[in-house]
Amino acid sequence: MTIYFYAQTDPYSEFSNFAPYGVSFDDTWWPTVEHYFQAQKFEDEAYRDQIRRARKPKDASALGRTRAFPLRADWEAVKDEVMYRAVSRKFETHPEPRRLLLSTGTETLVENAPMDAYWGCGPDGTGKNRLGQILMRVRQELRAQEPV
Repeated sequence: MTIYFYAQTDPYSEFSNFAPYGVSFDDTWWPTVEHYFQAQKFEDEAYRDQIRRARKPKDASALGRTRAFPLRADWEAVKDEVMYRAVSRKFETHPEPRRLLLSTGTETLVENAPMDAYWGCGPDGTGKNRLGQILMRVRQELRAQEPV
C-alpha cells in the first residue's frame, strides 16, 4: 500500500513540512520545517530571519521562492541534505508525528504534491518524491534506534 500525504486536512498531514511542528537549530527555533528549509536557501541573515518570522508556512514558502535575493551558490548540491536534517530533527523532537511515522511500517510514503515533481510526485505521479524518500529513510533510522 502507498500512503499519500499533502494538505493539512488530509490523513498523515503531520508528514508535511507545513505541519505545525517546529525545529531548533543552533539555538534558533523555526516554526515549521518549511520555515527552516526555505530560509536555508539564502546567505543573507536578515532575510533568513524574515522567513523564520513568517506567520504561516505558505508565507515562508513564498519568501523562499523569491529571487530578489540570490540563492546560496551550493544550494542544488546541499538541498537534499538540508531537507533530511530538518525532517530528522522534526521527528526526533515531536513524539506524536514520530509515532505516526513509525506506525506506517514499510509502506511507501508519497508527497502528493501536484505542482512539485522534485519533492513530491508531481502532476502525473512520476515525480522524484524526494520528501517521501527522506521520510522513509528517517523512519528506518528511528526504527533502528528503538529498544528491542
